[in-house]
Amino acid sequence: MKRIFILTLFLIISDTNFNFAHSISPDVFIQSTVNRASQVLSKNISKEEKINQLKLIARETVDIRGVGFYSLGAARKDLNYDQKNTYSDLFEKYFLKSFSSRLAEYTNPEIEVKDKELLNKNYTIVRSILVATADRPEVKIDWRVYTKDPNNPLIRDLIIEGLSLARTQKEEFSSILNSNDGDINALFKILKEFSQN
Repeated sequence: MKRIFILTLFLIISDTNFNFAHSISPDVFIQSTVNRASQVLSKNISKEEKINQLKLIARETVDIRGVGFYSLGAARKDLNYDQKNTYSDLFEKYFLKSFSSRLAEYTNPEIEVKDKELLNKNYTIVRSILVATADRPEVKIDWRVYTKDPNNPLIRDLIIEGLSLARTQKEEFSSILNSNDGDINALFKILKEFSQN
């Protein structure tokens, strides 16, 4: 019995090391991610349960912290340690609610990965399309994948028909701060209200 336990433990450790020793290609990572989301959306479960499962996928595949600080722009340099932590927490809740509630409206989006372009050792663009249906046209979606750790690629941006969602978010946050004399608490308030509604 002890020998079987030790053998099983060895196989688990060997399998873990094997997985970590091989990086995942950004295009395979994206196709796998969209397939997971599609499976959730096609399930016969409540919208609330779909949202919860989509949030889990997002936490595992999106660099939420990185997207958040990019969205904050130059204003992040003026934040102290506590403010950065507060912002990170609020942005994650804001992002997950915004992302999952929008995606949950789709019944079964079919996304096909077409190709990839290595920008540098840290970034790869993965090109895909949202397949056309009778109700909607084909949509081009590019994924900006952060690959500094090839064993753990993360999504940093979605570019839909040439429009960067991260850049749009950055412009929106900049507008809020500019309208409130750079007061970060005004942005905190808006993020908090959105997440709680």
